[in-house]
Amino acid sequence: MMKALVYTGPERLDYRDVADPAPGSDDALVRIESVGICGSDMHAYLGHDERRPAPLILGHEACGIIEGGERDGTRVTINPLVACGTCPACREGRGNICPKRQIISLPPREGAFAERVAMPKANLVAVPDGIAPEKAALAEPIACGWHAVRLGLRALGTSEARTLVIGGGAIGLGAALSAKAQGISDVTIIEPHDGRRAVLLGSGQNALPPSDLDEADLFDMVIDGVGFAATRATATKHAKPGGVITHIGLGEATGGLDIRRMTLQEITFIGTYTYTAQDFRDTAAAIFDGRLGALDWTEPRALADGARAFKDIREGRVNAPKIILYPEGVPV
Repeated sequence: MMKALVYTGPERLDYRDVADPAPGSDDALVRIESVGICGSDMHAYLGHDERRPAPLILGHEACGIIEGGERDGTRVTINPLVACGTCPACREGRGNICPKRQIISLPPREGAFAERVAMPKANLVAVPDGIAPEKAALAEPIACGWHAVRLGLRALGTSEARTLVIGGGAIGLGAALSAKAQGISDVTIIEPHDGRRAVLLGSGQNALPPSDLDEADLFDMVIDGVGFAATRATATKHAKPGGVITHIGLGEATGGLDIRRMTLQEITFIGTYTYTAQDFRDTAAAIFDGRLGALDWTEPRALADGARAFKDIREGRVNAPKIILYPEGVPV
């Protein structure tokens, strides 16, 4: 048996004993050291994600140590997206749109808000000595932004892309950091939460409240890390003629796009889902070699106190872009 934080219904999480995972022949057992709370975890917690029915172990942004086998004792960051490997999308290196894709924290795969998780060996990227577990766990959320930036730059055909990022959570901040790591020098984040914006400014980002964005200001690339009708309306309004909107957020399904303006101004809209396996590896490498900065904007909590962490996020009491949970307790 092991301890896990189990989603049991809207706004209910239970820290309790569950059965240990049973690794398959191609899997490794990973003892979780650190795991982040994602916006999709919050959607499930609120009862807004029919793909994640209770009871279920959530969590997919994780770092841990392999237990057993030839890589026993290796610290790894976990790519939680499992693709079939044989379909046309997979053969093109686009496993993120594999029709048979699975991700931990979505049935049938339990998530990483637990002491251990079983993962395919190919999904585990070794972490060098000296990289803290909480930084390694950021590979997953930042890879979403890395992927969006890469696709946006490919569509634009240049890295000289003045960029607006909507949302200063881990997805938006990760996208801003990824943009800079991929050669973009002019990046602005808009974030309405005063405390979170202060954290962004303290980490060296150009962060503004949405009300301070000039009505006439236009950007080559707009990255929506939130995905509500209001943020899509902002994206449409501030994309320059011939510009690109890359859309990561899954806040709500419809509304906000000004299709007439997008058509008349030839604005490209790209829906971006997670990342490819190469995007994940490239993001991890950028973390390891320091290209994504200090990554010191997380808040540590014990997994046993995870229910309180979710409640604090729900009630707007968290300034940090990311809370990291620790199954063995917060390091001292």
